[in-house]
Amino acid sequence: MHAEHRSTSFGKVAVLTGGRSAEREISLRSGAGVLAALQRRGVDAHAFDPAERPLDDLVREGFERVFIALHGRFGEDGTVQGALELLGLPYTGSGVMASSVAMDKIFTKRIWLSHGLPTPAFEVVQRGDVLRELPDRLGLPLILKPPHEGSTIGISKVSGYSEIAEAFELAARYDDTVLAEQFIRGRELTVAILGRGRDAFALPVIEIQAPGGNYDYQKKYFGNDTRYLCPAPLSPQTAQEVQRVAVEAYRALECEGWARADLMLDADDRPWLLEMNTSPGMTDHSLVPMAAKAVGMDYDSLVVRILESARLKVHTAA
Repeated sequence: MHAEHRSTSFGKVAVLTGGRSAEREISLRSGAGVLAALQRRGVDAHAFDPAERPLDDLVREGFERVFIALHGRFGEDGTVQGALELLGLPYTGSGVMASSVAMDKIFTKRIWLSHGLPTPAFEVVQRGDVLRELPDRLGLPLILKPPHEGSTIGISKVSGYSEIAEAFELAARYDDTVLAEQFIRGRELTVAILGRGRDAFALPVIEIQAPGGNYDYQKKYFGNDTRYLCPAPLSPQTAQEVQRVAVEAYRALECEGWARADLMLDADDRPWLLEMNTSPGMTDHSLVPMAAKAVGMDYDSLVVRILESARLKVHTAA
């Protein structure tokens, strides 16, 4: 009875899915999963693709709450969050500022450094810069990636001077500026975080073991060869430290609702923050549902919990 009352109290819910980013295909899959979960729980939920319809249709059609299942630009970067603030529709996830900053890996790293949080050394490069000098400062191998894309899109691991130009061109297809980053050898980890402010908490750490150590777009969403260890086989002290760093990184960016921090763990068991995903995947290969399951929270319960946190973040004067 209580669950039924709770599901109807959400009113008419839009699941924003698809969108116009390079991650559209994954967003459609995430949205389908979220929509099915909400409908199974009795929520009056409907799919809504902002690439095909104007957002003000949400108001015209009587939607009262929005679950954002968009990934990448125009969905995870603060733009749709700002539009929903203007429309007065409560939405899931982080607000305009946190979404925008977290989508920009360069600004994210600057904020983390200002908070004393560990993140690999980096430089910002543009066309015309002397790329061959990067290894002298960052070492080899190094990483080149577009700072405003997710899902490993446009990213390259550069092992020699001869590979730099091609890697730069790949990243520059997606961004005017490119992030060059020190490569951290070690174990690839990810930590899902739920909540807001002081109440934010980390779910169990997941270790990602991809064939050849290359966790690319195909392996992330479509392959079955990658191993996910949840909880990650870490000492209690190391797991606790990784979770602490992830939650502090989340709070430093003022994220809320939910997000997922990606990290590397070096040979000395020190965590290094790579990025924060403020609208993580919710597909059958996704990691936040996997972490939630490890603490007894099934997919549907996770989706409802995230929807419950939906709110407007901008306060207007009375």
